[in-house]
Amino acid sequence: MSVKPTGASVSGLLFLFLAAGVHGDARAAWSGGLFGGDDEQAAPNSETLPYKVEIDDGGAGVSDAIRDASNLQKLKSDPPRSGDVLARRAAADSPGILDALWAEGYYAASVRVLVAGRALPESGDGLELAASAAEKLRGAAIVPVRIEAAPGAPYKIGTLAIIDSRTKAPLDPELIHLPARAAREGDQARAASVRELGSFIVDALRTASMPLAKIVETRAVARHRDRLVDVAIIVDPGPKAGIGRVQVAGAQTVDRDTLASFIYLDEGESYSPAKLAALRKSVGSVEIVGSVRILEAETLDANGNLPLNVVVGERKPHVVSLGAQYSTVDGPSARAAWTDRNLFGGGERLRLEAIAGVAAGDGGNPGVTRLLDPNRLTGRTGASFIKPGLWGSRNDLLADLVFAREITNTYTSTLVNATTAIRHRFDETLFVQGGLEFERGRSSDIFATRDYTLAGVTVSARYDTTDNAFDPTRGVRVIASASADPRALGSSINLYSGKAQASAYYAFDGEARTILAGRVAVGSLAGADTNLIPDNRRFFAGGGGSVRGFAWRSLSPTGPGGVAVGGRSLFEGSLEGRVKITETIGIVPFLDAGRAFAAGYPDFRGGLRFAAGLGLRYYTGFGPIRLDVATPLARRQGEAPVAVYVSVGQAF
Repeated sequence: MSVKPTGASVSGLLFLFLAAGVHGDARAAWSGGLFGGDDEQAAPNSETLPYKVEIDDGGAGVSDAIRDASNLQKLKSDPPRSGDVLARRAAADSPGILDALWAEGYYAASVRVLVAGRALPESGDGLELAASAAEKLRGAAIVPVRIEAAPGAPYKIGTLAIIDSRTKAPLDPELIHLPARAAREGDQARAASVRELGSFIVDALRTASMPLAKIVETRAVARHRDRLVDVAIIVDPGPKAGIGRVQVAGAQTVDRDTLASFIYLDEGESYSPAKLAALRKSVGSVEIVGSVRILEAETLDANGNLPLNVVVGERKPHVVSLGAQYSTVDGPSARAAWTDRNLFGGGERLRLEAIAGVAAGDGGNPGVTRLLDPNRLTGRTGASFIKPGLWGSRNDLLADLVFAREITNTYTSTLVNATTAIRHRFDETLFVQGGLEFERGRSSDIFATRDYTLAGVTVSARYDTTDNAFDPTRGVRVIASASADPRALGSSINLYSGKAQASAYYAFDGEARTILAGRVAVGSLAGADTNLIPDNRRFFAGGGGSVRGFAWRSLSPTGPGGVAVGGRSLFEGSLEGRVKITETIGIVPFLDAGRAFAAGYPDFRGGLRFAAGLGLRYYTGFGPIRLDVATPLARRQGEAPVAVYVSVGQAF
């Protein structure tokens, strides 16, 4: 059967499938034969007529489109019982295949289908010869079915007009800033590209504060002599609007006023999809919230604003989590936590957590881990509590209690620490907090063993525009903190500290398959002499979250025997290239640098230490699983040549 369209039929049908959105890009519909699926077929038998499909697209590269549109291909695993049914099935295939070729821009295409070597008639009648030829192969062979397509040259987009339905004039180009990949004049006239262009136009108008924008009609006319398609997209942009009243719905057990405190939109401010995305992110940051949908009203209110409904879905209130990580130079560790996400019904989060590990190193020999030596056991256990939205405000109450024991090759520290703070959220990107801290502990190193008390105030701030907390692909994140623990408040020494870290993420493509990520951190201590400062409060670099390739807290000023004793300042930097090879596998080349310094500011005396490496990422729904292999550059005696890290989440 051969089907070749006339000029009138192409123009008319082209208009229909562009306007109605028929024959989209359905390349995912065919699963192929790698794992069976549609390529599985019965052996020759006397009951049915199994067949195989061969596709000839004339070298145009449209075999996938033909295969996706072919019912012969889709129904191959259900062979017909007679040649007549097979011939009719084949005859019904041509119109759909032709539509698929038009959708790809081949508006002068023709299609011929052969069954057992017999071409089906163009009229669709008189299929007896093909049916008879198929019957002759019953029980003896698989019936060959061949689809021959002559696509011809692809048509291009001729004129492309975007028309305002209200004025019948071209839409103001200042309103529509389209992405580079949007269809334009001269591109191949694919129906999917034209429909996608309509979506881009609506998105651009919504970004320009026109939330009710819609495509009214898409007109397409083929000029066969020139092999061009003229396209006109008729748009109703609707009025400019602001944000209307925002209401919370769907909450079952959590207080709605708490959730409302995470809404940072003011009634009357300009509408934009980016603000709605930020709204979803901010409300979703409450741990009991599992899903957030924003339903927009279909009409504006009396003030010309668009009302919004924020519909939340709740997660299970209790969760148990387990984790583990391992480094060849830092040793293994395991983590367990229990969380109540809605303790009193106001979104309160209580988390009990324990982390246990075995410190690497034995007598200064990094890389040797004594798993059964209780003197090498490290860990921390504690509880943290957050009460969000105090009295419906943007203020949160935070409280933490920690018991910790830390062992490195240079010191041992045991402590109990308690903090409480109030956090104020300005919006979804910025918060500041201030509070009180008390710590009592014992610190031992090559110089002395000292018992100490720290009591003081802490302040911190966080600015975060990243798109994902665990696997960011765009945006920046800045975290800064400072504390003052003077004798006047009960501390055993005067101690003042500050630290800041900034990271940035840049995606080179729209799908964020290639990302450049960078991090810089600095810190400073003042007050007491270095030898009076508890070891756990001094600055060190090195380890999985710092300079990979070096042992944990090994890069700092040194004392007798070259032992790292910690410094009064810190500088760290990292640069990563995160490249996705597949949807689930990625590679990450990286370079780390850092060191602690004796001065109260990073003076870079003694230079920085560098390490380079390559990472492997396995991307899951809860974040990437990370495997990093790093080596110190300009390696010194006693330093391991290679360090391996296995953990969950990106390095920063």
